Amino acid sequence: MLEAMGESTDPRLAKQLVLDELFDLSLYTALRRIAPRHLQRVLDQLIPVEMRHFAFWQDFFGLRLTSLDAGRRLKLWLIVGVCRLFGAPVIHLVLEAIEVYGIRKYLTVWRTYAESPLGPAVRDVLEDEFKHEDAVVTGEAERRLNPERIRNIFLGLNDGLVEILGAVSGFFAAFGNAVMVLVAGLTVAVAGALSMAAGAYIASSSESEVRRTEAGKQRFLGEAPAALEVGESPFGSALVVGASYFAGALVPVLPVLIGARTALPSLLSAGTLIVLVSMILAFLSGMDIRRRVITNVVIIAAAVGITYVIGRVTQAIWGISV
Repeated sequence: MLEAMGESTDPRLAKQLVLDELFDLSLYTALRRIAPRHLQRVLDQLIPVEMRHFAFWQDFFGLRLTSLDAGRRLKLWLIVGVCRLFGAPVIHLVLEAIEVYGIRKYLTVWRTYAESPLGPAVRDVLEDEFKHEDAVVTGEAERRLNPERIRNIFLGLNDGLVEILGAVSGFFAAFGNAVMVLVAGLTVAVAGALSMAAGAYIASSSESEVRRTEAGKQRFLGEAPAALEVGESPFGSALVVGASYFAGALVPVLPVLIGARTALPSLLSAGTLIVLVSMILAFLSGMDIRRRVITNVVIIAAAVGITYVIGRVTQAIWGISV
């Protein structure tokens, strides 16, 4: 089939679609072996759908791929390992992330190849995703998991890592003294965590108030109010965001606490964790992982470079020396 379609389809895309479905099928099969009973029932509904998609793309492109490449095998091993470690909540989140990624991927492919023979095929798969997998995963997750809490944790970690790493770099450039950097870094970390928590509390409270106002308006007009989403409480959101920010902020500060005399150990430890967090955030949100990692690395480089220059300029102008 791929030969008959000529140059209308990128052979790399054909291989990606087949291998992605094989990856999803392998992941769901592996997760079923470690999932609790209620999630096994969900996976029992998803596995036949993935088997059908995998077989469809194999036949459509004439590609008989039966094993994953090295990158997908490593990704499979890491995801299953994390799910085995943290259990049902993370399995829920993984299922939702795979669903989001798959829908976005197929929508992109469909927009590109809508007028080619690949268009109707992608439409069929997307309809299957919308009608079956999305209903199963989202419905189950809504009953048992608040994924927003997990995302808040990783977003808070990411913000704390990037902001305090930049601060530590600037403080080393300005002060050149580990004790001063430690005191200043911890002060900024605490202030940042409190600020993030306050922001999350206000945002969550405002959102709840808007929902209550809209429900009151509908009742006044004699309309049945829409079902309110049960989200994180304002205090719970504030606690999660503030705590995760502070935890992330401690990573670049800890090397200074144990004796680092330059910003390099903080850069290495925080940079490594930032890359990992970026990969997790990209996976959970369905984004391209490579793009997310590159974006965060560029942000890190800019934050460290700019704050270091500011620190050196501050030292030169005001003659700070400790």
